[in-house]
Amino acid sequence: MREVAVLGIGQTKIDEHWDKSLRELAGEAILAAMLDAGITRADALYIGNMMSGSANHQQHLGTYMADWVGIKGAEALHVEDACSSGAAAFRSAVMAVASGAVDVAIAAGVEKMTDSPGNEITAELATAADQDWEASQGLSFVALNALIMRRYMYEYKWERDHFAGFSINAHANGVHNPFARFQEAISEAQYRKAPMIAEPINLLDASPMGDGAAAAILVPAEMLRRGNGRKIIRVVGSGAATDTIAIHHRRDPLWLSAAEKSVKQAYSQAQIGPEDIDLFEAHDAFTIMAALSLEACGFAERGQGPRLAMEGEIRPNGKIPIATRGGLKARGHPVGATGMYQIVEVVQQLRGEAGATQVDGARYGMAQNIGGSGSNIITHILMREQFTRLAQSKPA
Repeated sequence: MREVAVLGIGQTKIDEHWDKSLRELAGEAILAAMLDAGITRADALYIGNMMSGSANHQQHLGTYMADWVGIKGAEALHVEDACSSGAAAFRSAVMAVASGAVDVAIAAGVEKMTDSPGNEITAELATAADQDWEASQGLSFVALNALIMRRYMYEYKWERDHFAGFSINAHANGVHNPFARFQEAISEAQYRKAPMIAEPINLLDASPMGDGAAAAILVPAEMLRRGNGRKIIRVVGSGAATDTIAIHHRRDPLWLSAAEKSVKQAYSQAQIGPEDIDLFEAHDAFTIMAALSLEACGFAERGQGPRLAMEGEIRPNGKIPIATRGGLKARGHPVGATGMYQIVEVVQQLRGEAGATQVDGARYGMAQNIGGSGSNIITHILMREQFTRLAQSKPA
């Protein structure tokens, strides 16, 4: 198996892009990544998206986008894996390059959620839950997470306000990210006064919808070692696992077993442990998910995830920085693209391009993308190589 590196990255600002079509939005991110990488061709394109068929009336996204960005003839696939579609596309590209099947692969994620009314999007998001036992009973994803959070608070004796640190940290970091949907800090008082959505989840516990796209170019690491002298960011771990799609079928609804399994795979491949991770782009679609992810990945004892937020250990200068560019909460959560935004942001950190929220000396960064309410979880670990060599050439 070949070592895989990220050559280029690109993204769009998450917002309500009424003036851009689905293909324009995705194309902007892909072409930005190609420009960053210095390439004009690719052997394959893997694009993650959850709901283009219903929200935008457009399927067949692989060919749709390969045609638009000028790589006709390349292999092109649309990857759907609910909210983890972006990471699934990235994992597909990693495996293609690592296997030797392709030399230059584009991994992208896109979601254009404002083309349909909000109530329709809410219903579409619920299709990632169990239709028989959850969605058809009227349970939205906010409601499902509210049930988990309520049980967690009961079992571990936390109050709702103890989760405020997750949202405050995300918004404080989002201030410095020009691609984030929300670029304003919030206070604990604002968190407490936020309107309730589904008790105990309020508006500032939940991530916002939006339109967005992000992309990365993957190549064999050896190509860069004899290449362009820039920092080499390698993919050193890639793990994926599933749990039951319905929460009530799980042996333990307060433990993300798919996160635990996928992160163990990634740690093993990278030959490191949680103590080596310098930053973690967690899937903080809701504050409860941030807490559960920190626990499942080995950063906090069971039932103690909120303590890391309360003690400031998730800030850029803390023990385990999360949401360093705003996370899903402030940057936004265009579902099929979220996993790719996480990858782009880890690469920015490892390159030293994160500005005011840069994690000093970051060498290992981890991104974890959650599909459904924890039913499909994909974890990637990226590493900045210590040394690079001067350029002679780069992929055409």
